[in-house]
Amino acid sequence: MVEKLSAQFADGDKLDLDTIIYLVGVQELGQLNRIFKKDEKLYLMHIAICRLLEPYGYYEFEFFDDDGWPHYKVKEQLPPLKAGEQSVLMKEALVNYFMEKEYIL
Repeated sequence: MVEKLSAQFADGDKLDLDTIIYLVGVQELGQLNRIFKKDEKLYLMHIAICRLLEPYGYYEFEFFDDDGWPHYKVKEQLPPLKAGEQSVLMKEALVNYFMEKEYIL
């Protein structure tokens, strides 16, 4: 998955976890051909994390605002996780997301 995304979006340079999460946020927003401000980039990552953890029961989609930005509500607080555990959870969620989108099989 990382190799495929890196080839498509970074001319083969290996994308890191945060960058892939950011790409999910852009995909979920659906506004692909625009430049985002710094605060919007942070919100895109928030959107991605909510979307990625939604199947795990931590977040639930609520609505799209007037500008088309998705909003989620917390359903269950994430348990305290060590940095390595957070990374594993996000990687697993990313693989599941890209399988669901049929980007990888």
